[in-house]
Amino acid sequence: MLEVATYESERRIRGALVLALLLAVMSVLFVALFPSIATSGADLDAYMESLPPAMQTAFGATGAFSITTIEGFLAVELYQFFWLLLLGIYTAYVAGGLVAGDVERGRMDVLLAAPVSRRRVVVEKFVSLVPVVVAVNLVVGVAVYAAVAAIGETIPVADLVAVHLLSIPYLLACGAIGLLLSVVVDDSDVAKRGSLGAIFALFLLETVSQSADAGWLGAISPTRYYDPTAILVGGEYDWAGALVLLAGTAALVAVSAWWFRRRDI
Repeated sequence: MLEVATYESERRIRGALVLALLLAVMSVLFVALFPSIATSGADLDAYMESLPPAMQTAFGATGAFSITTIEGFLAVELYQFFWLLLLGIYTAYVAGGLVAGDVERGRMDVLLAAPVSRRRVVVEKFVSLVPVVVAVNLVVGVAVYAAVAAIGETIPVADLVAVHLLSIPYLLACGAIGLLLSVVVDDSDVAKRGSLGAIFALFLLETVSQSADAGWLGAISPTRYYDPTAILVGGEYDWAGALVLLAGTAALVAVSAWWFRRRDI
């Protein structure tokens, strides 16, 4: 069982570890900058407050946010942009090539010649993303905690664990969007670029809808259900949002499997 998922995971785990290490190094560098940033934090807070509402929402600089705290600094400098947007885009981009890449290269014909159903191929290819997502969260989470301790600051362990734990459903939802495009489009590059554009567009939709008092428009965006700033700054854990993301992920994977079964490869 799970031979396809195991094979795909082994192909990607090295790249995932390299990405995790790069993000860990970047996180350490960001944390090392905090002492100098904190001294001019009042000016930066005033600058954030002067930004248009849409920009404040994009940076997560709302409510009790303050860049003079390590929690607020990490939220705006690391998690709100790199984790929420760029890592979401990366996950969707990788997922965009899960099926389309094999179809384009002719490898899918060989795989389907084995005693394995199309549904199982799609599901297990998606499952192969789970170790990648978990590895990145684990490595970076440990690096952030160690770096914060090294500069003499403290951060609630529960909040740091939660911000990484709750990012897993979010990143899987981004991957499910990429998977759907991967089974709909034959061209791997088109599927990848489409996945990238879809996540960025959904991020903008949520940002603009919130600032325009039309929040219902952003209900389809995964970013609606994962807020790293609320977790780190306010200690608010949106477990219901995580369930929505998992349900949406399951639905997208099911639709992807159904669509792939109907395709003529």
